[in-house]
Amino acid sequence: MLRQRVITALILFVALLFAVFLLPPIAWLLLVGLLLVIATVEWGGLIGLHGTGAVFYCAVTAGLFFAACMAGGLAGSSLTASPQALIGLFVIGAAFWLVVAPLWLSGKWPLRRGGAGAIAGWLVVVPAGLALVHLRAVNPLLLMAAMALVWVADIAAYFVGRAIGRRKLAPGISPGKSWEGALGAVAFVLVYGFVVALGWPALGLPRAADPSSVLGFAAALMLITAVGIVGDLFESLAKRQAGVKDSGNLLPGHGGVLDRIDSLTSTLPLVSLAWLLSKS
Repeated sequence: MLRQRVITALILFVALLFAVFLLPPIAWLLLVGLLLVIATVEWGGLIGLHGTGAVFYCAVTAGLFFAACMAGGLAGSSLTASPQALIGLFVIGAAFWLVVAPLWLSGKWPLRRGGAGAIAGWLVVVPAGLALVHLRAVNPLLLMAAMALVWVADIAAYFVGRAIGRRKLAPGISPGKSWEGALGAVAFVLVYGFVVALGWPALGLPRAADPSSVLGFAAALMLITAVGIVGDLFESLAKRQAGVKDSGNLLPGHGGVLDRIDSLTSTLPLVSLAWLLSKS
């Protein structure tokens, strides 16, 4: 099983590098749209959508994504972003992850009842897809740095939690997660963030010359790490309510697309929003 996971992870990483650095902008846009449709199929399964309802749900998701890209100026041949429109769209996504999702997790509200689960799915995947297009348009290295931040947090939380984890973070949703693992993720992300800021000045991240900017950058890193954990827990809640271990079986040893991007769906919109606000 571990060998299969490693092989799949290596293939996915090489494919990601190729897509991020070599695909033309429109091809990247279409690839992100395809990934969002796959993720939507998986989310639809988690909330009990099948048949015609699932097809309609995917079609609406694709329409919302491309409409958001057009509104943000990211769907034309030149991919010239419209900052104000993008800020508005990312604020909607940020509000979901900062306010609604924590309340949802606290109350363990059902996702398989009425249209709440469908709306939640759009808020999970559409802003994330928009952020994938936006961050790559800004700088492919910025997108990779943001994704690597999530990977650092996940790996640190896993190993620190296994080593010293005692207090459960959310035992009714994801029993394997601990408060010690979460704090370990924050610590490693802080180190990673400042190494990237110092090592890649072309990204325009805060450096030691401005203490206030450094403190703000540290706070942003901690917030993004916390929101990544919320994103992970939110998908765990959906899977637990659906009675399944994985969102799908497309990726051998890894489950579905949603299983691989759960933390990215919550963090990338915040990274895009923070970037836009810092440049406005």
